[in-house]
Amino acid sequence: MSTLLIAVGAFLLYLIAYHTYGKFLGRKIFKLKANAKVPSIQLKDDIDFVPTKKSIIFGHHFTSIAGTGPIVGPALAVVWGWLPALLWVIFGSILIGAVHDFGSLVVSMRNRGQTVGDIAGRILAPRTRILFLSILFLALTIVLAIFGLVIATVFRMYPAAIFPCLIQIPIAISIGILIHRKGANILIPSIIALAVMYFSVYYGNDGTLGAFNSKLASWSVITWVIVLLGYCYIASVLPVWTLLQPRDFINSMQLLSAIGLVLLGLIVAGIWGGASIGSAARPPLEIIAPATRIGTDSPEGAPWIFPFLFITIACGAISGFHCLVSSGTSSKQLKCETDAQFVGYGSMLTEGFLAVLVILACVSGLGLGTESSNGTFLTGKDAYFDRYESWGGAKGLGAKVGAFVDGSANFLKALGLAPQFSIALMGVFVASFAATTLDTACRLQRYVIQEIASTLSTNKSAIEPNRKINLSKNPVSWLTNKHGATILAVILAFGVAASPTTGTEWSWENAGKGGLNLWPLFGATNQLLGGLAFLVILFWMRRRNLPIWFIAIPAVFMLILPAFAMSIELFKPNGWISGQKPLLASIGLATLALEIWMLIEASIAWPKVKGILEQSLPPINSHKNTQNEGGRSC
Repeated sequence: MSTLLIAVGAFLLYLIAYHTYGKFLGRKIFKLKANAKVPSIQLKDDIDFVPTKKSIIFGHHFTSIAGTGPIVGPALAVVWGWLPALLWVIFGSILIGAVHDFGSLVVSMRNRGQTVGDIAGRILAPRTRILFLSILFLALTIVLAIFGLVIATVFRMYPAAIFPCLIQIPIAISIGILIHRKGANILIPSIIALAVMYFSVYYGNDGTLGAFNSKLASWSVITWVIVLLGYCYIASVLPVWTLLQPRDFINSMQLLSAIGLVLLGLIVAGIWGGASIGSAARPPLEIIAPATRIGTDSPEGAPWIFPFLFITIACGAISGFHCLVSSGTSSKQLKCETDAQFVGYGSMLTEGFLAVLVILACVSGLGLGTESSNGTFLTGKDAYFDRYESWGGAKGLGAKVGAFVDGSANFLKALGLAPQFSIALMGVFVASFAATTLDTACRLQRYVIQEIASTLSTNKSAIEPNRKINLSKNPVSWLTNKHGATILAVILAFGVAASPTTGTEWSWENAGKGGLNLWPLFGATNQLLGGLAFLVILFWMRRRNLPIWFIAIPAVFMLILPAFAMSIELFKPNGWISGQKPLLASIGLATLALEIWMLIEASIAWPKVKGILEQSLPPINSHKNTQNEGGRSC
C-alpha cells in the first residue's frame, strides 16, 4: 500500500505544482502573453519554424527530453536506497528541472528561437557564445555516439520491440503529409498507428514477424549504429512536419498509454496484489529496498551519494540536455507564447512522474517476482539485492534497463496481461524513448554546428534559413548549411562510436561501443549544461529587473555540484588523471576550464547589466515569410 500512496501522492503534488508554481512563473515572472510575437510565425519556413498546436509540441518535447534518462538514472540511483532518489526526483523536477526547461523555452522564444548557446553571446558576453556552444557540441556528440548502443542493446534484449519502432517511421511520414497538406486531424490517424504498434508488439515473437525481429536483433552494434545515424541524417534535414512532429506525437501517445497501464497495474497490485505465481495467492506489493544505504551500509564500490546522486539522476529531476530541446526545436514551433507553460513546465513534470514510476518499479515491482542471472526465480528483498548488491552489478546498461522492464512488467501482469507481451511492451517503451532522443539530438547538433560555423565565417550570431554557401570567402561556410552540418554531426558520432572501448582491440563485434569511453563524462557535463543555461536565464532576467531568486538558487546548485563531481573523478586515487585515462582527463579538464572561464565572464558582466537590455537582434530579412506581421496565431 505504501507504493500506491507514494505514486498517488507524487501525482497530486505534480498536479498542484503545475497549477500553482507553474502558473506563477508564467503569469507573474515571464509574463506570457497571447498576443506576443513568436518565432514560428515570424520566421516561418515550413522546415524548422512551423507554427503547431501545443498538444503536438508537447508530444515532441516530452518524448525528446525523456529519452532513457529518467529510466536508467533512477534505476541505478536506488542502489543508495529509494528515499534519496524519490526526494531528488520530486523536488528537483518541480523546483529546478521544470523551471530550467520553462525558462529556456521562454528566453529562446523571446530571441527568435535561438539556442541558449547562441543567446549567451548577447546576454552575457560575446566570448561566452563560443564557450557555451563548445560544451553543447561535446555533450551532443556523446549522446549521438552512445544512444545507438542503447537502442541496439534494447533491441538485442527485447527483439519484439524492433518492428514496432521501425513501423513508426513510414506511418509518421504518411500522417505528416496527410495533416500538413490535407489539413486532417492528427488524433484519429495516430490512434490507428498506436493500435498497429500494439498489435505488432503482441505478435512480435511469433511467425514471420518473430523471425524478422530475431534476424534484426542479431545485427552487430556497429550495423545498428550505421543504420540509426543514417536515419538521423534524414530526420534532421527533413521539415519538422514530415517526420519529427507526427512520429513524436505517436510516440507520446504510446508512451503516455504505457505509463497509464503501468500506473493502473501499480494500483491493482497495490490493492489486490501482483499476479499469482502458480497456484499461490497474489503476492502483496511492498517496498523491498531499504530507504537509505549510506555510510557503512553503502553498496560495495558505490561512490559517495553526495554529489553523485545529483548527476546519476539527470533526466527526471533536471537535465541540461532539455535546454537544447526547449531552445533548439520546441521554441521554433509554438504558435502561441502562452503554450510555453504546458510544453516547458508540464513536460518536465510528466517526466518527473515517469521517474517516480521507474523508482517504484525497481524497489517494489521487482519484488513481485523476477528471474536472476543464474535462472533462479526470486521475490521480495532477494529480488532487489540480486540486482543491487553492489555498484558494479547495478551500473551496467543492461542491468538498469532490465530492472525497470522486469519491475514494470510485473505491474502489467497484475492486470492480467501475458508475461511475454508485458515485457515486450516495456521494451518498446524504452526503445521508443531512446530513438526519439537520438534523432532530436542530431537536429540539435546540426543547429549547434551551424551556429559555430556562423561565428567563424560571418561573425553573426543568427543563423538565417536558406543560407547560401560561399566557400570562396571562408572554407567553413558549408557548415552553415543544414546538410553540411548534419553530415559532420553524423560522421563525428560514428567516429566516436566506432572506436574501440578502453582496453580492447578493435573488432567488428566490439565496434559501436566507443561512446562508452566518454560516457563517464556525460552525467556531470549534462548537469553542468543545466547550470550554464540557468546562468543565461538569470542574466536575461536581471537585464529586465525581474525577480531572480527562483533562478539564482538552482543556478548556484547546478554550477557547483557537477563541477564538484567531475573534480572528484579527475583527481581521486585511480581517477581519470592518476588512472591514466587521458581522453577523459583532457576533456574533463577542458570542460571545467570552459565553465570557470564562463563564470569569470559572468562575474565581470554581472554588475554592469542590471536594467540594461542586450543589443537587439537585426531586423528580419525581407525574404522571410511575413504573412502575419504580428507574429502570433493564438
